[in-house]
Amino acid sequence: MAIPDHARTNFYTLLRAAADGNLALMEYLDAATREPRYVLCAVGRTNGEYVFTPFGHLADGNPYDAYLPPNPDDSTGFIVSPTT
Repeated sequence: MAIPDHARTNFYTLLRAAADGNLALMEYLDAATREPRYVLCAVGRTNGEYVFTPFGHLADGNPYDAYLPPNPDDSTGFIVSPTT
C-alpha cells in the first residue's frame, strides 16, 4: 500500500520542523466533539508573528488499541484480530 504524496510531504515537513526545533505540542479542541486534543504543530513565523500549523493529534489512551498495523505478509492488508 503506497503512502499518498500529501501524507509523505507532511511527514517530511514535520521532520524538518523537529530538526530545526520548530515543533510544538499544543492543546486544541476537536472541531466536531469539542473534546481536548493534543496536537503536533509545525511552528513558523510570518511578519514577526508565530504561525502554528496542526498536523495531527496524539492518540488518546493506548495507541495500540487505536490503530491496526500493516501486515508484513500482505502488502495490501492490515493485522486484524479475529472477531468473536
